[in-house]
Amino acid sequence: MPVEAVDKSLKLIVEALLFSSDRPLNAKEIQAWIPDATVLEIGKALEELVEEYKHLGRSFSLRRVAGGYQFRTDPAFAPFILSMLKTTPLRLSRAALETLAIIAYKQPILRQEIERLRGVDVGGALRSLMQKGLIRIVGRKNLPGRPLLYGTTKKFLEVFGLEDLSGLPRLREIKELAGHEQEIDQKEKVHKLQSTQTPHSSPHN
Repeated sequence: MPVEAVDKSLKLIVEALLFSSDRPLNAKEIQAWIPDATVLEIGKALEELVEEYKHLGRSFSLRRVAGGYQFRTDPAFAPFILSMLKTTPLRLSRAALETLAIIAYKQPILRQEIERLRGVDVGGALRSLMQKGLIRIVGRKNLPGRPLLYGTTKKFLEVFGLEDLSGLPRLREIKELAGHEQEIDQKEKVHKLQSTQTPHSSPHN
């Protein structure tokens, strides 16, 4: 059988497995179901599929997520899919989002350290994030009482579309974005104020 046909057949099998999976898959996991192919060959097939879907202009693409590969729908179509599934997107309170951000950047981290950074009790936020599967207990610190250490999960990477934690935006980028948004917000407020002001009448000579 020609090499091209084997490669195409392998890609089709890999593609079928990815379509059927409800979680990201990596080359090593896929190789367990295709013993005749090597991890290297499967990895090459995955990369080729990523490139092919990138140029198809479809409503979805194949992306590297949470240490594996997964088909992801373009966010523009989320409202229609949510309507079909009659579900709502994952929503986080400001407190939970701030707590999650600290854990993501500082992990592994103690609850006491999170509370020191936020200045408030984070017990409720931690429970909420654990129930949603976004954080987990990753160990205990060698201190009196052996306090728990928290870190993010694979689901966190999936939800935020990250291949790994190196994909997190740098804190400097976040600050720059926040500053830019504040500048835009300030300009909009000024424009709104100007548009609602009643022009002064010119005095008659």
